[in-house]
Amino acid sequence: MQAVSVESLDQEGRGVAHVDGKVVFIEGALPGETVTYSPYRKKATYEFATLGEVVTASALRTKPRCEFFGHCGGCSLQHFDARAQVAVKQRVLEDNLRHIGKVAAEVMLPAIHGPAWGYRERARLSVRYVVKKGGTLVGFRERRRSYVADMTSCQVLLPRVSALLEPLRHTLAALTIRERLPQIEVAVGEDVIVLVLRNLQPLGAGDEAVLRAFAKAHDVRLYLQPRGPDSICPFAPETETDLYYTLPEFGLKIRFSPTEFTQVNMAVNRVLVRRAIRLLDPQPGERVADMFSGIGNFSLAIARRGARVLGVEGNTALVGRAAANAADNGLAERAAFEVRNLFEIDAEGLAAMGRFDRMLIDPPRDGAIELVKSLAGDAPQRIVYVSCNPATLARDAALLVHTRGYRLSAAGVVNMFPHTSHVESLALFEHDG
Repeated sequence: MQAVSVESLDQEGRGVAHVDGKVVFIEGALPGETVTYSPYRKKATYEFATLGEVVTASALRTKPRCEFFGHCGGCSLQHFDARAQVAVKQRVLEDNLRHIGKVAAEVMLPAIHGPAWGYRERARLSVRYVVKKGGTLVGFRERRRSYVADMTSCQVLLPRVSALLEPLRHTLAALTIRERLPQIEVAVGEDVIVLVLRNLQPLGAGDEAVLRAFAKAHDVRLYLQPRGPDSICPFAPETETDLYYTLPEFGLKIRFSPTEFTQVNMAVNRVLVRRAIRLLDPQPGERVADMFSGIGNFSLAIARRGARVLGVEGNTALVGRAAANAADNGLAERAAFEVRNLFEIDAEGLAAMGRFDRMLIDPPRDGAIELVKSLAGDAPQRIVYVSCNPATLARDAALLVHTRGYRLSAAGVVNMFPHTSHVESLALFEHDG
C-alpha cells in the first residue's frame, strides 16, 4: 500500500491527504503522520479509506481508552490528544466562518470544555437480538454500519449508565418481546437515571416482573414508549419521575421529561449558559428574545438577570414545559413563551412580536436563516448565537454581517462532545447603529 502524508482533519475527524490529484479521507489518521491506507469508496475526485499502517506517528496520537473504539461508531477521535481535539474544532469553526461566511471574529473566545470522559447524560442506545452473538446487543451503531456494536461498556457515558450495558443485555434477552425492542433512550437527571424502552408490542407474560426486578436492582426508573414520543408512560414505578437539572449560578431548577431535549453534557452546559448570558449582558427592564427556547435553558437565566424574556419555540409541549419551569422558579412575571415556527417566519411575523433589545438564537443544525432574514432596522443591538453546526452558523453570519450591519465581535467553540468530531460554538454579533 502507498504511504501518504496526512495534512489535516476534516469535519468528520478523518485525516486528509492528497494523492494524484485526489483528496483521500482516511479514518484514524492524524495530521503530520505518514500512513498507508485502503480505500473503501472511490469517486472521481476523492476517496474514503481506512487506516493501514502508521509509518510515522503524530506526537498527539494517544491510546484509546475504550476497548471498543474503532468498532463502535459513537466516537471518532479517542486516538487524538483531548486538548488537540479542541484546537482542531476551533480551526474548523474559523475555516467555516472564513470560507462560507467570508467573515472573521474580532476576538476568538477561549474554548468551553469540561470532563473528557464519563460526560454523556443523554443517549439513544440501539438494541438488537442477535442469535449468532448469543443474545441481545445494547449500544451504539458500528462505524459505517447499521449493526449494533457488540460492547459491554462505554467510556463517554456516565459511569453509572455504562455499568448498565451488560446487565441490560441479559435482562432484555430474557423478555418475550426481545426482538421487538429496538431502542433505549437514556435521560439522567440530578438524582436519577431514566431508561425509556421503545417497545413495538406489549410486554408478554413474565416480562413485567423481569423489568421491575431490573429497575429495583439497579436503582433506575423505567418508562415504556409503544408509539411516538407522546406515548411514553412510567412503568417501574408507575408514577412520573421528578427529572431535572440545575443551573446553580442562576438558582434554577429545570424540569424535563425523558424524551424532551436537553444537552448531553451538563457540566459543559452550565459553562455555556454562563458564557452566553455574560456575552448577551441582559439588563433589568430590557426586553429579550430567546429564539428556539426549548424548555427554558437560556430563557430562565436571562429572566433571572432581571430582563423580560419572550421564549419562542415551535414545539407546543416544550413551550408548556418552559412556562411551567418559569412558574416553578418564580419567574412567570418576567418570562413568557409562545409557539411559532421559526423556520417559516418573515419580517412581518417577527415585527408582530415587538421590539427586542437583545436576542439569543439557539437553533438546531439547520440554523436560523429565515429568522436572520427577517431582522429589520429596529433589530436587536446584540445577538448571541449558539450553534451546533459551524456551516449554518457561518451562512447565517454572512447575512448578519454583510446585509444586516452587524459585527462578528467574538466566537469560540464549545466542546460538548469530546472524542467526536461534533463542533458546537458560540458567537456574539453587535450592531453599531
